[in-house]
Amino acid sequence: MTVMIGDMAPDFTLLANSGENVRLSDYKGKNIVLYFYPKDMTPGCTTQACDFRDQHANFSDLNTVILGISIDPVERHQKFIEKYDLPFLLLADDEHKVCELYDVWKLKKNFGKEYMGIERSTFVIDTEGKLVKEWRKVKVKGHVEEALQFIQNEMSQ
Repeated sequence: MTVMIGDMAPDFTLLANSGENVRLSDYKGKNIVLYFYPKDMTPGCTTQACDFRDQHANFSDLNTVILGISIDPVERHQKFIEKYDLPFLLLADDEHKVCELYDVWKLKKNFGKEYMGIERSTFVIDTEGKLVKEWRKVKVKGHVEEALQFIQNEMSQ
């Protein structure tokens, strides 16, 4: 299944680092930046999370919530959050069901080995729950600023 721009974002419930179940539809009335990343504590994922952290207030000012998703367990998410002082929730998709819903669970190749993993991707969902923008195969450098600029230019009331 592939989500399409203009469609309602597939709803889901996942366990967050806070220990609570978080449902995407709980955030109706807010814009959502939903970003999928491969693994906590790795260089690219740390840079991306810290970039979101550093822009968090600017996203909040635009009525926008940031949610990160990987297949790491909530305990690892909590360590990641504590180590880098991340002010947003990280959700554990340990069975990669949500990753499959958003079509980010892909065959990857690294040093000649093939394996299944998350393709770094970001989705912007509007206040009604509609998917309005996606970035796939994200390159970390400059990405968070690009997402913020999109929300400022295209979604600010």
